Amino acid sequence: MLDLVLLLSSLLAGPPVGRPAAPSPEEAAALSALKGKVRGTIVWSSSREGNHKIFAMDADGSDARRLTSGNKTDWYARISPDGKHVLFTRSKLDWQPETDANFPERWDTWVVGVDGKNEKLLIPKSTWASWAEGGRKVVYARGSDVLLCNADGSGEEKLIDGSKELKGGIAQNPHLSDDGKLVAITLRGSQREVGVFNLSSRKWQASAEGGGCQMNFFPGSHKAYRVNPTGNGGTELFAYDLNADGSTPAKKDPKWIDLPGRRSHEYFPQVSNDGKWLVWCATDRGHDHDIADYEVMLWRIGTPASQATRLTFHSGNDRWPDFHAE
Repeated sequence: MLDLVLLLSSLLAGPPVGRPAAPSPEEAAALSALKGKVRGTIVWSSSREGNHKIFAMDADGSDARRLTSGNKTDWYARISPDGKHVLFTRSKLDWQPETDANFPERWDTWVVGVDGKNEKLLIPKSTWASWAEGGRKVVYARGSDVLLCNADGSGEEKLIDGSKELKGGIAQNPHLSDDGKLVAITLRGSQREVGVFNLSSRKWQASAEGGGCQMNFFPGSHKAYRVNPTGNGGTELFAYDLNADGSTPAKKDPKWIDLPGRRSHEYFPQVSNDGKWLVWCATDRGHDHDIADYEVMLWRIGTPASQATRLTFHSGNDRWPDFHAE
C-alpha cells in the first residue's frame, strides 16, 4: 500500500528528493578498497535535488557533481566513446515520469559536455538515445520507430518501421551492435518482449516473450545481456552469446549476476566501454523507476557477485548509469 501511495504522489508532485545515507562498515570498506583500482567517469540520473538531473562521479564513487540544471526531468545519460559528451533525454514539461517515454512528443534528446558545459538540444521529439558507430552516430526511438542520425543531429534516417516490423510495439532503449548488424530493443505498449532486430534480414528475434527488458550488447560482439524477472530480489541479469542472425541459442546458461542480500532488485545494466566493468542500480524494496531507492553499483566482471561495490548512498531515486573507463 505504501508503494502505491508513493507512486500516485510522485505522478502528481514529482520524485522523492530523499536524503543522504551512511554506508555500513562493510560498504565503506568496499569503497575504500576500490580506490586506485578503477579510473573513469560514471554518469547517472538522480532526484536528490528535485526533478531528475544528470550527475557524474569518479569511478570509485568520489567527487559526485551535477551536470545539468533547471526544472525539467533529465535521465538516460550515455557517455560518448571518447568520454567527452553525454547524451540524455529531457522532458518538455517540468516533471514527467519514465512511463511517458512512450510518448516522444513529450521529450527531446540533449547533449552536454562531461564537464557540464555546452548543453544543447540535439534531437527533438525523441527518447532512449545512445551513441553508435564509435560515436559518429546516435540511435534512438520515436514511438514504435527506431532511428539513426549523425552525432550533430543531422541526417536522420529510419532504421526500423515499428508499425510494420516490430508488431506495432513501442520501442525502448534500442542499442546498435558495434558492427551495425543487429539492434537490441525492448518492446512495450501493445507488445511486451525483448529481443534483437536483424537489419539485413529485416527479422525480429524475440529473446524472452512476456518477460525481460533492457537488452544491450557487450562491446565489439554479439554477446547480449539483459534484465530477467527472476532471481533473489525479483530480478537478475542474464548474459549469453547470440546466434549469427541475432536469435537466442536453444541451449544456454544465461544467469550472469544476482546480488546476494536484500538489495538485489537489479535494473539499468550497462557494461563499460572497455568491457571490464558493469554498472547498474539495485534497490532493496520497490520497483518503480521514478521513485524507488535504487543505488548505483559497480562490479568487476568475472569476480564473485559479492564483490560488487555500492557507490551511492542517498534515499532519492538514482537510475540509468553509464561508465566510461580510462
